[in-house]
Amino acid sequence: MLSPYRRVLATPGALAFSLSGLVARLPISMISLGIVLLVSSRTGSYGLAGSVAATYILANALLAIVHGRLVDQYGQTRVLPVVITLFAAALAGLLVAVVADWPRWTVYVMAALTGLALPQVGSCVRARWSHVLNDPRQIQTAFAFEGVADEVVFIAGPVLVTVLATLWHPAAGLTTALITGVLGTFVFAAQRSTAPPAHRHRDAPRSEFPMPWRVVGTVTVVYLALGSLFGAAEVATVAFAEARGLTTYAGVLLGLWSLGSLVSGIGVGAINWRSGPISRMRWGALGLVVSLIPFPFIDSAVVMAAVLFVAGFAISPTLIGAMSQIERSVPTQRLSEGLAVVHTGIAAGIAPGAAIAGAVIDRYGASPAYLVALVSALIAAVAAWLTRD
Repeated sequence: MLSPYRRVLATPGALAFSLSGLVARLPISMISLGIVLLVSSRTGSYGLAGSVAATYILANALLAIVHGRLVDQYGQTRVLPVVITLFAAALAGLLVAVVADWPRWTVYVMAALTGLALPQVGSCVRARWSHVLNDPRQIQTAFAFEGVADEVVFIAGPVLVTVLATLWHPAAGLTTALITGVLGTFVFAAQRSTAPPAHRHRDAPRSEFPMPWRVVGTVTVVYLALGSLFGAAEVATVAFAEARGLTTYAGVLLGLWSLGSLVSGIGVGAINWRSGPISRMRWGALGLVVSLIPFPFIDSAVVMAAVLFVAGFAISPTLIGAMSQIERSVPTQRLSEGLAVVHTGIAAGIAPGAAIAGAVIDRYGASPAYLVALVSALIAAVAAWLTRD
């Protein structure tokens, strides 16, 4: 079952850039939750914490496409070290602003700057796989492996940031995210032999490499809705755990959700599928809708843990199918940009999802906030079924 993974990882340099890319992506799963934990611990308001996290995520979405274009045009090894340095400075400023009780507007400004500077490492890793591999089936396996890596990030990140923030210091989780992001990105960028070449478009205009917006647009809507789903579920789960005196275990609950997705992701990459990636995206999105129906009615943390794990099985087929379809459809010369457009959708979706869920929690409690996630899943399913080759 694992032989397809062994073959793609045997590609020279592949294991090194994939592992360093995994470390570099840890902040993705740590920062928004870390902001919620830090701000809520200082102010007692989940609404404020959710809005600050939403500011960070929305800012990241606004500049993600620009990041992708810069990487395509100037290369990963030149762009990534610059932006990760700016990210580190901004995140450090955010930590100081919250801990030192600076004026509220400075917290929002630093959150926005942090989001604007966060590099799109996930897109860069997948672009490297497309560069070093030629067989479409191997690329599918590699993308599945990166989907599994994403789930490892979303298992380890929430657990790590929650434990550090609750058992050591509220700012410890974000500090760890800063360190892993900087170290991982610098190591990743230093691996020049596997980096895709820069495409400066000097000899041909961008119009000769048209973006297939018919596919990219609908897949981006799927990711937008999934982002809202993830943002709402993350904030709701933290509040669900806190309401039962189990704040330390909030990361464990979120990690179980990602663990379910990891298990299904391994299977997706190991199987030689007869159906195309769009089919997997459609049925995965529909599975998310069904799996989220019980969430608003669950009162037991043990039951919530079990249901989160099962619900996670629908995540990877949806995400991997969407990414594989983008890789098939977008010209190589604009692949980083195309992947960044889609990732912009998920980042932009997390912001309103987290903010709306935070407002619902402040007024009605944790369980009703899961309805925000359910509505988001319905939107994702509709967009997935409207996607065409």
